[in-house]
Amino acid sequence: MSEKSKNKKFIPKPPQKPNFQLWLIVTAVIVLIGITWFNQRSAMIDVTMKRFEDMVLSNDVKKVAVIYNQNYVEVTLKEEALNNQRYKDDLESQNPFFNPAGPHFKVTVASVDKFIEDFEVLEKKMPEAEQIGYTSRAEESWGNWFGSFGFLILVFFLFWIMMRRMAGPSGPGGQIFNVGKSKAQLFDAENKVKITFGNVAGLDEAKEEVQEIVEFLKNPSKFTKLGGKIPKGALLVGPPGTGKTLLAKAVAGEAGVPFFTLSGSDFVEMFVGVGAARVRDLFKQAKEKAPCIIFIDEIDAIGRSRGKGQMPGSNDERENTLNSLLVEMDGFGTDTGVIVLAATNRPDVLDSALLRPGRFDRQISIDKPDIVGREAIFKVHLAPIKTGSDIDPKKLAAQTPGFAGAEIANVCNEAALIAARRNKAAVDMQDFQDAVDRVIGGLEKKNKIISPEEKKIVAYHEAGHAVAGWFLEHADPLVKVSIVPRGIAALGYAQYLPKEQFLYQTEQLIDEMCMTLGGRAAEEIIFGKISTGALSDLERVTKMAYSIVSIYGMNDKIGNVSFYDSKSSEYKFDKPYSEATAETIDDEVRKLIAETYVRTLELLNNKKPELETLAQELLEKEIIFQSDLEKLIGKRPFDKETTYEAFTKKEVKEIKEEEKNSDDDDKSDVEKSISESND
Repeated sequence: MSEKSKNKKFIPKPPQKPNFQLWLIVTAVIVLIGITWFNQRSAMIDVTMKRFEDMVLSNDVKKVAVIYNQNYVEVTLKEEALNNQRYKDDLESQNPFFNPAGPHFKVTVASVDKFIEDFEVLEKKMPEAEQIGYTSRAEESWGNWFGSFGFLILVFFLFWIMMRRMAGPSGPGGQIFNVGKSKAQLFDAENKVKITFGNVAGLDEAKEEVQEIVEFLKNPSKFTKLGGKIPKGALLVGPPGTGKTLLAKAVAGEAGVPFFTLSGSDFVEMFVGVGAARVRDLFKQAKEKAPCIIFIDEIDAIGRSRGKGQMPGSNDERENTLNSLLVEMDGFGTDTGVIVLAATNRPDVLDSALLRPGRFDRQISIDKPDIVGREAIFKVHLAPIKTGSDIDPKKLAAQTPGFAGAEIANVCNEAALIAARRNKAAVDMQDFQDAVDRVIGGLEKKNKIISPEEKKIVAYHEAGHAVAGWFLEHADPLVKVSIVPRGIAALGYAQYLPKEQFLYQTEQLIDEMCMTLGGRAAEEIIFGKISTGALSDLERVTKMAYSIVSIYGMNDKIGNVSFYDSKSSEYKFDKPYSEATAETIDDEVRKLIAETYVRTLELLNNKKPELETLAQELLEKEIIFQSDLEKLIGKRPFDKETTYEAFTKKEVKEIKEEEKNSDDDDKSDVEKSISESND
């Protein structure tokens, strides 16, 4: 047995609670089947009065019982008569539940008194020794009784089950009497989360923050002896897919205390006051199990700013829920020991009272990972995948700039699926490159029929992007150009390797716009006409131009003014500038785009041979890489390192420094030992 399995603590599963409702239903069905079987077993074959008289005169009848309250007569045959073929065939064919003890036949009569008179007359025709007489009794039929009262019993039974479900624990089905109960899922020692901080990569700073919260819960005296107080809450903020929920799961796995988790939408209900009641019930349960953690995912569902978008005089249920949450987190009677973790990708819409210290003491920003973080995330997701020897997490991290953790996980999964589809024994680098293409550009459309004219336009369009970016100093270096149709409408795309940076200068943004307009400029130079293929390019250029002019203050005529409001509401119906300023902004944007386009035309006219060479290569191969560009049109004239080259060079430098330090340490140890021996 391995050391890991020895140290692993066995946690028994909680015993399953019996489902009483299911057993009640099963019992009722069995009872109904038993009643039906009993009735069927005692079922008798109807015969006429004439045949009954023949049975009596033939001395085949053993017993006659008159049921005077049901107007019928039970007839039981003798044992020797049952072997008679004329009775045997009827009894076995018409009564599958045949009982030899009887009764066997039934005679329905209009009047019991008239039957008795006729039966006495009939017996007088027989010898006295063969006369059997009759008995009479009253009998309550199960069938009649159930027909009379069964429907009422069924209605009451169903009503009872419905009331039990309504009063039972919260769950699917809309329990009316339990609607104010919290829907939080509890993770404790019995059902523990298996995800730990070891499963979270690329979020080192965020892990340090939440690890401190875990330390607060595990060893509070370490902080309280210095006068510190346990924080009330932490808000995880970041774009979708960056690992906010994963980090909360890791906290649940590491904390070793009860962990309540639910979504912000779980508080929302159509009934008035339900959200606030669920908040109170949640904190009541949490205080009973304190110290513990509450995790509210997508808290913006209930935490939006109050008073926005509300009709005057209306009662907003969401605001009542938020008010209850604010009071529970830091109200008059707040108890310690309950920490609230929350996650959102829209912190701008949250109420300011929710974000103040004392409620959410910490706002932990979880951004998209840099190249170092992406490498760590790739290592986590590559661990369960059978990879080839050519897989390098550093290269994969460099080829996926701007990818969040969820997108990296998707790339690894897609690569494994692609390799399995190709019947490979391991996943190689080509599979990962195809997976990146799949995630960035969409599914390859192998069946899309493109005319030669359209294919030629696409080739020159993509070649224009590639050439413009290759000969612009601040443009991102090219990785791949493809004219293979992908996605819904993309007939081709170019992939670049942007630098990991957070600040952009005007020249960098202008070069980026020139590279984006390279496709349309190439079409105009080669064909003298333009096409609709530049739609996404024009959309991107327009947004960049408006950002330069009206947001970043990079335009001389508008000046150092920004009209961007980071705290504005989602729906904005007014502009923070006059109509004259709006007209000036529009003019400056058009002027900027026009100047950039002219610059791109001049560049591509000067590099027309390279444009032709690249387009012809694209038409032949459909996909070309950076190494192909260097062979076709020469090396890039700007000696600038890519992020991957700088990253690997930095690592090599650090390794050399470590080796040098270790050699110096060894050398000093040797010198020290020599001096000691001389002494």
